[in-house]
Amino acid sequence: MTPELRDYLIEVTNAEEVQDLWEKHCAKMDSYGFDRLLYGFTRFLTATSFGDPNDFIVLTNHTPAYRKGFVEDGLYRHAPMVRWALENAGHCSWRVMVEQINKGTLDDKAAKVVAFNLQHKVHAGYTISFQSVSHRAKGAISLTTRAEMNQDEADAIWAEHGQDIVLLNNLVHLKILTLPLPLSGQNLTPRQREALEWVGDGKTMQDIAQIMGLTQATIEKHLRLARETLNVETTAQAVAKAAFHNQMYILEAQ
Repeated sequence: MTPELRDYLIEVTNAEEVQDLWEKHCAKMDSYGFDRLLYGFTRFLTATSFGDPNDFIVLTNHTPAYRKGFVEDGLYRHAPMVRWALENAGHCSWRVMVEQINKGTLDDKAAKVVAFNLQHKVHAGYTISFQSVSHRAKGAISLTTRAEMNQDEADAIWAEHGQDIVLLNNLVHLKILTLPLPLSGQNLTPRQREALEWVGDGKTMQDIAQIMGLTQATIEKHLRLARETLNVETTAQAVAKAAFHNQMYILEAQ
């Protein structure tokens, strides 16, 4: 292992915020020739659905226009390499997609995704699908080469550095799952988080009021606001969602 790679691994494992980790990882992948990344993770996968998009973890340095079309407008649902990632674990060259295009085996929806990608110069790269211990969880990352590169060049990079790239992405994926993740809208306040933590520990409203030195009415207000912030209907759902986003049991900066 080179000193440079060792230093990078230390930085990654010591990262305290997702944004800092992501910026470091994007810069590292760019040094290999992959300048645009798209990471996604869900714990709510079913046989017919990826779950609520509001509950996905999505990180990307693609342009806002690409993110809107691919993620927010739902093109990802029909993307050939997303389909591959759902059915496999490991890494895959986008050459398999090129072969499907050449054979004319893509359906109309997948062809629409490919056309959108080409419009945004997303035409060469690799996809890594991460191992999961749950059939409801799936994480993957797409690594897009610089616009002027082709798949032959991507494959040459992978032949030389592929194992290191897989190792680094596996590590970053695992690290992301340990860090507090940004929520859409405002974050939980310390009081809301603490109240949810005590609910998660099985405490009653009376117990929580006594522990926090507040009235039950105030505790109920904190929990109501936590549900609104998390966009859920029940406190049990709020606890589950806050835990998923690592917004519970976290140390505040001193």
